Amino acid sequence: MMLSKCSTSLGMRNKLSCASTSSPRLLASPHASCRSAALLPLGTLLQKGRLHPCRISSSDVYVEEETRVPMPSMVPLPSLPFSAPSGQPSIPGVFGEPLVGKPEPMGATYDAATGVNNFAVMSSNAMAISLVLFDEDDLAAGRSTHEIPLNPTFNRTGDVWHIALPDLSQDLLYGYRVRGPHQDLDPDSPGHRFDDSAVVLDPYAQAVLSRRNWGKLAPDLAWEAPGVLGFAPTWPQAAGALPSLDTFDWEGDRPLRTPMEQLVIYEMHVRGFTRDDSSSVSAPGTYAGMIERLDYLASLGVNAVELLPVQELNELEYYSAIPGSDPPAYRYNYWGYSTVGFFAPMSRYSAAIAAGEPAHAVTNEFKTLVKECHKRGIEVILDVVFNHTAEGNEQGLTLSFRGLDNRVYYVLAPGGEYYNYSGCGNTLNCNQPAVRQFIMDCLKFWVLEYHVDGFRFDLASILTRAPSTWHPTRLDEDGNAVGLHSGGAAMDETGIMTDGAGVPTGTPLPDPPLIEAIAEDPVLRDTKLIAEAWDCDGLNQVAAFPHYGGRWAEWNGHFRDTVRNFIKGMDGTAGSFAAAMCGSPNIYSDPNPGESEWWSNNGGRKWRGNRPPTSSINFVIAHDGFTLADLVSYNEKHNEVNGEDNRDGEQHNNSWNSGVEGPTDDWSVKRLRQRQMRNISMALLLAHGVPMLHMGDEYGHTKNGNNNTYCHDTELNWFNWDKATADEAGLSRFHRLLIRLRKSRPELQRTSYVSDRDVQWHGEAPFTPDWTETSRLVAYTLCNTGGEPVLMIAFNTAHVSKVLELPPLNGKVWQQVADTSKLAPYDFLRVDEVLSADEVQRARAASLMWTADFKYPMLPWSSIVLEAVPESETHSLRV
Repeated sequence: MMLSKCSTSLGMRNKLSCASTSSPRLLASPHASCRSAALLPLGTLLQKGRLHPCRISSSDVYVEEETRVPMPSMVPLPSLPFSAPSGQPSIPGVFGEPLVGKPEPMGATYDAATGVNNFAVMSSNAMAISLVLFDEDDLAAGRSTHEIPLNPTFNRTGDVWHIALPDLSQDLLYGYRVRGPHQDLDPDSPGHRFDDSAVVLDPYAQAVLSRRNWGKLAPDLAWEAPGVLGFAPTWPQAAGALPSLDTFDWEGDRPLRTPMEQLVIYEMHVRGFTRDDSSSVSAPGTYAGMIERLDYLASLGVNAVELLPVQELNELEYYSAIPGSDPPAYRYNYWGYSTVGFFAPMSRYSAAIAAGEPAHAVTNEFKTLVKECHKRGIEVILDVVFNHTAEGNEQGLTLSFRGLDNRVYYVLAPGGEYYNYSGCGNTLNCNQPAVRQFIMDCLKFWVLEYHVDGFRFDLASILTRAPSTWHPTRLDEDGNAVGLHSGGAAMDETGIMTDGAGVPTGTPLPDPPLIEAIAEDPVLRDTKLIAEAWDCDGLNQVAAFPHYGGRWAEWNGHFRDTVRNFIKGMDGTAGSFAAAMCGSPNIYSDPNPGESEWWSNNGGRKWRGNRPPTSSINFVIAHDGFTLADLVSYNEKHNEVNGEDNRDGEQHNNSWNSGVEGPTDDWSVKRLRQRQMRNISMALLLAHGVPMLHMGDEYGHTKNGNNNTYCHDTELNWFNWDKATADEAGLSRFHRLLIRLRKSRPELQRTSYVSDRDVQWHGEAPFTPDWTETSRLVAYTLCNTGGEPVLMIAFNTAHVSKVLELPPLNGKVWQQVADTSKLAPYDFLRVDEVLSADEVQRARAASLMWTADFKYPMLPWSSIVLEAVPESETHSLRV
């Protein structure tokens, strides 16, 4: 996500759930405290009047009777092997006698040798945990099928609770009921938010099931009734799937390891790619549907896809009618930047799940997608959101982390308030050791299990911030806290929360442990690591994100702004545009930051400079903001259909409408817009660094001036295959050939910055560049390794034509490759299914009257690419 999300008024970076019609239920028991408890059957406590009956399952679970005994962790543990029985009864036909189990690996795992499923979950502050099992009918009805209380003596090692079940029925699903204190009921327990009326999702669940169909509400239940699990039709109970026993045939698939300088990234949305009827796929909006259309991406020439979030999310997170829509339209969490299950592929992007197959079927469907991408030479990069979760702030729902160990998983203030660096209500406590390990486990899982090739980290600057820390709770034999700061917040002398070592919580760390761990991990060694190097609290680390020897690349927002401003003809941008075309050495090579760059002048100073052009992920358009077509068609955003009175979305777009706001029949304006789209794409795909296109820009997709379509599951966001195929304006062809040109020319794929031997700068005359404030011409030649000019590239963003005097060549002449001022298909002279060899020859002959005399005319707002060819190749063109 880019910073435009931070300014929205609803459903973006300030997303409280629109789905729940009442405030979330808190822990019903009045005895939720840090005190330990004896475990008694539910019926006993109800008879004693010690437990409010609200939201407690009718199954014979164990709950708390208030007694003061030592914490379970203080009781000497008997030495029992992990394969020993732990005392709970078996249920014939469901599972055998429960065993102690192992604390590692985390999550649910299956041992084929013994036929045992092991479950391990971390909670340092829970009083009691039960493993909850569901069949799908019970899950849909909001009730548990079986609940197995874990023995706090035998089923716990350190902070890991574990149990193993032999002969477990594989069609069951699972979660955890966790009991512990809640700060709203116990003022001595700030930061704790346990709620044993909820069943929480295992953070390590490898597949998640709740609803099977995208956007479809769950059956309406008596959500407030005792024992009913889930919160609303938009938030029904979710559960993890047991590990699949199937083996997947990867057919020898191996990582592609495409060098960074050769990448052409295509940012895309899995559902939006084939959801439109024009896709004509068998399962629109799914991984399977995307597979059917992968050949299109291969023909376009991209060799990496950057998938908007595909980890389990709830598209109905802020489902609500959009005010003023007629007929009623509804908000969805369409983009998906709000994760529920980090190890699980989004289940409702799966054709198999929609067809009723077992919950783990989504894993094979996603693996097939990756395998088929690799067969076509396309890497798969995941857009991952480790900066926050879907649980929101203190008004949000208890789905997973909050109910397992809120103090551990979230960045908190001493009173338990949530820090909100994400703009979404909470911030994941990324540099807390247990959370850091969770993130590392997750990234490696996606690489090892799904063969993904890299990650783009949403709001990655949050991953550099210091965590919040709480002192461990120590109780005496009477259950009273003992020891200095027992159970309290780790604060400095001023009352500020710290990381436990005196660094204030939230401080950007010069050496963030998580970022270093990701960079240096041997499993992740060959993966692409891309940082969105800013967050919603104003921290901007572009050019100085901790990169650990260049392992991290960055989304280059400076490139975006510079290209937009220069192409529309803004004063004072020629020099910065020229630098952007050379891979932004002023940003990534220069160790000296500007005065206004706070991070680069402080903790990030050591990360400045000495980085290659491939550190820069160049983009002009992303999922946030205007599309390419809208960037040249609108001066102002038009987000009225979002129902927020056009208050949402980015105000600062650096766009130009080419003379008319929005749709027009004026041919001159439409022609100028076609040139401007090509000019922008020319800058993107010819610049050194790593280019990233956004889905649909290649054919000119419009969102009607809406720069914040986060909530629309409509044609606004769906790829239109009819338009892409028709290519009436030739824009798709132009992109396809431009990508082909980039991939064929080593001069455009550099791993080091250009020197005077590699590039020559020109103006209207050779070797006389104009770097003045009013300059709107940037022209240069690129040389091969022998120092010979081979390509000439020029951009004229003035409102007047110019005739360039071309630099002389020895025994060669300049020949047109691309000229955005010409009508398609003559804007790109290459033989293909559109232009024959004879047509290309005639077009080149027509321009020879200029190029033979080393001149070339450029219309206003146009760009050109010329190539040096031997004079002999032009003899047949001469009269």
